[in-house]
Amino acid sequence: MAAGEFMNSMRERRRTLNLRKAPLAARDPRSAAVRLRIAAQVAALNDQDENDALNWIEAVSESDEPDACPRDHL
Repeated sequence: MAAGEFMNSMRERRRTLNLRKAPLAARDPRSAAVRLRIAAQVAALNDQDENDALNWIEAVSESDEPDACPRDHL
């Protein structure tokens, strides 16, 4: 498949799924200011909340049963 044909088929698939291309801008992690802000946010995280979130992710990712997901966390 030629590059042009591939792009045309990809655009058609996106149209069919009602998707569109959207640009994304993100902060530059190489910036000292950004790194300081991220470090401050990480330092402010609550250990118990983070552990609860990780435990929930682990619990639902190990299950093959769709109904085994803890409903109180949804």
